[in-house]
Amino acid sequence: MRRRGFVAGTIGALSGIALGSDPARADAPTRRPGDRRTPQDRRALQEWRAVPAPGSVPAAQLRRIAAAGPGMAWAVGEESLTVSSQTRALAMFWNGSTWSKSDLSHLDYTGRLSDVAGVCSTAAWSVGLPSGNASPLLRWDGTTWREATFPGRGEPGVRLESVAVGADRRVWICGTRDGAARLLLGDGRRWRWLDPLPVASANLYRIVLRTPEEVWVSGDQASGGGWSGLVARWNGSWTVLPPIAGARLGIADVHAAAADDVWAVGTEAGVGGPPGRPGNPALAHWDGTAWTRLQPGFTLGALSGIAGDTQGRAAWISGWNYQDQSRSTYLRKEGADWTVVRGPASETTAPYLNDVTAIPGTAGFWSAGMTNRSPYPPTEAYTERLDA
Repeated sequence: MRRRGFVAGTIGALSGIALGSDPARADAPTRRPGDRRTPQDRRALQEWRAVPAPGSVPAAQLRRIAAAGPGMAWAVGEESLTVSSQTRALAMFWNGSTWSKSDLSHLDYTGRLSDVAGVCSTAAWSVGLPSGNASPLLRWDGTTWREATFPGRGEPGVRLESVAVGADRRVWICGTRDGAARLLLGDGRRWRWLDPLPVASANLYRIVLRTPEEVWVSGDQASGGGWSGLVARWNGSWTVLPPIAGARLGIADVHAAAADDVWAVGTEAGVGGPPGRPGNPALAHWDGTAWTRLQPGFTLGALSGIAGDTQGRAAWISGWNYQDQSRSTYLRKEGADWTVVRGPASETTAPYLNDVTAIPGTAGFWSAGMTNRSPYPPTEAYTERLDA
């Protein structure tokens, strides 16, 4: 049972409301000993900026983004979403100075790419939703994407949702086979499906690596005629955390700094409402014993992605604030608190962000989505970057 459609997200720069004790910290950076930069200099380095991602055919959006370093990143999604045309897969590559659209015409695949992950030019992977019976697995060859084989390829009901790649270049994929949510693990040559997730009617939307042997997944599970948030860990066997209660709540992303320090973000659709009614952003923390729901600083919109800093701590969340249609929106971790941060000013409406990711080897981040919250022309692919 699938419960997600064409979704998106948003981002920010540095002014905001703290969800805790010290809202002034976002606007009053202190000077470190020996640091000759002024507070204004540091703030300029810490502001999100829009980075052109040209070439997509409206309506288009980037759903996920991954970086191997400051000079290499990938972003994937879909384009040409109109009433009269079929959606096409969209992929872009960052070479350190510009985004370029990757040619996918050689692939026997239409539809959309739902996730991407990579650690170097020869260890990057992408997955997409089924087109016919085929849910594709793509590998970057240093220049473009090529289709790869895996057990179950082409089988009805096989669906690949999200992918993660470790420093050891092993590839972890969450998806569905034989009617159950599962993980697919491989090294590019040999693949094997792991034990099914012991949860009925589960959908997995994201997989993330904490260590080479420990992965976390997030999604939703059936609950009382609706669904609740789902987070689970695999480290040789499954540990399923208690459901995150909510009214039709789906968890889009998860970040685990430790087994007792897990953050989950998503959207609560609520019950009923007029057509087009936005959902409610959902933010939850697991302390090893129980989930705690937190107020994210705005009430209508979505939270779409979460990324950690160089120490592995939760750092940034991408989102969309329905009540702020002039800029993108983020949450930034400030000590024990989350602060609402607004993105660069837009000449039109606020972009919608679907994802945020760290840039290895730096303290910077990428985010990705689309130029408008509505998935209709002239909406195009969109990215923002934080250089810190």
